[in-house]
Amino acid sequence: MRLSTICGLLLLPVAALSQTSGYVTVSDGAKLYYKTSGHPGPGIDTIIAIHGGPGLDLGTIYNDMAEMFGDRHVVIYYDQRGGGRSDLPADTTRLFAPRQIQDLDDLRKHFGLEKVTLVAHSYGPLLAGSYAIAHPDHVKRMIFFGPVPPLKKDYNRRYGANFNARLDTIQRRVMRDANRQQLDSTNSDSVARAGCREYWRVGMRPRLGEPDRTWPLMKADFCETDLRGVRYGARYGTRVITNSFGDWDLRPALASLHVPLLVIHGEEETIPMDLVEAWVTSMPEGEARLLKVPRAAHFTYLERPDIVWPAVETFLKTR
Repeated sequence: MRLSTICGLLLLPVAALSQTSGYVTVSDGAKLYYKTSGHPGPGIDTIIAIHGGPGLDLGTIYNDMAEMFGDRHVVIYYDQRGGGRSDLPADTTRLFAPRQIQDLDDLRKHFGLEKVTLVAHSYGPLLAGSYAIAHPDHVKRMIFFGPVPPLKKDYNRRYGANFNARLDTIQRRVMRDANRQQLDSTNSDSVARAGCREYWRVGMRPRLGEPDRTWPLMKADFCETDLRGVRYGARYGTRVITNSFGDWDLRPALASLHVPLLVIHGEEETIPMDLVEAWVTSMPEGEARLLKVPRAAHFTYLERPDIVWPAVETFLKTR
């Protein structure tokens, strides 16, 4: 695939991004589903967006981010292996972290990108950060929205306590019942999908700083994808992929990672701010900064677009 540059900007082969959705076959033969937004052209940079979960799909970020990025950037969204419309392997060892990192590199190569900007949400920064450590020469910059911290430590306990404190007994029961409804393979697609939507209707409340105001604004759809992917992700993807990172601690490797990073974190987040600050304090001085967003939690880009998107665009324009 022939590439050219103008003023140091990589010009992507138009054919590589002319198809707005499809599948990429990666190095072990698995297929990853992707969608793109924006239009390639001179001076238009390309971003790979990494959704959260793990075990979820690109529908959790696509609509809201695609609208905000508009045509200023080409953005490639993909379903990570183990969720959505991508490969759902019978052998769950094929979900492990090293394979997820290789999938991301295979995606980069497929689109002919020498260096890429990574935008990641929630769990996504753990994958993005791990990728940047493994392939620093192929990462131009990174933006993390509501990231899990770069070290596991007591993250699960503190996050769980914060999350559960924002739900009452009835709401927690509704989530459990709705989850069983979506996972029950004897249910029709419509019934299972209704269970999925009820699960997220309640489960989104702790993830938003002002849920009554912002939930109606959210265009993301956590349940529109193939139900096989929803069920597989809930049964296997989330647990297996998370466990494959072990007791992760990226801080020693981050200390020598020279990749500009912008971390955007809501002040009302259930993910503890002090743990997230380690992304910035672990990296070389001047490489990373943290934007704390008031009146926002896990979806800062939706909850406070007036603060977030100007900061994002400024960061992306910085050379």
